[in-house]
Amino acid sequence: MTPVHFSFSSAFTLGLMGLAFHRTHLLSALLCLEGMMLSLFIALALWAMQFESIMFSTAPMLLLAFSACEASAGLALLVATARTHGTDRLQNLNLLQC
Repeated sequence: MTPVHFSFSSAFTLGLMGLAFHRTHLLSALLCLEGMMLSLFIALALWAMQFESIMFSTAPMLLLAFSACEASAGLALLVATARTHGTDRLQNLNLLQC
C-alpha cells in the first residue's frame, strides 16, 4: 500500500470511527461525515488523474456536489433541532416523536 493510499484510507477510517464512537453532538457527526466525503473526493480525483481520461473527471465533481447538498441539509437539520430542542445533543433527541 502506497503512502497516498494509506493516508486516504486512514482519513476515511478515522472519520468512520469518529462517527461510530463519538456521537454526542449532531455537529460532530456532521463533521465526521464531511471528513469522510472529503477523503473520498480527493481519492477519486487522484484516481481520475491517474487514468488521464475525460470520462473519469466528472465523477469527483458529482461527488463534491452531492457532499455540498448533504452538508447543507445537515446544517438545516442542525438549526431546526437547535431551535426546537434547544441543543444539538443526540441523546436528547427522540426520533419517534415530532
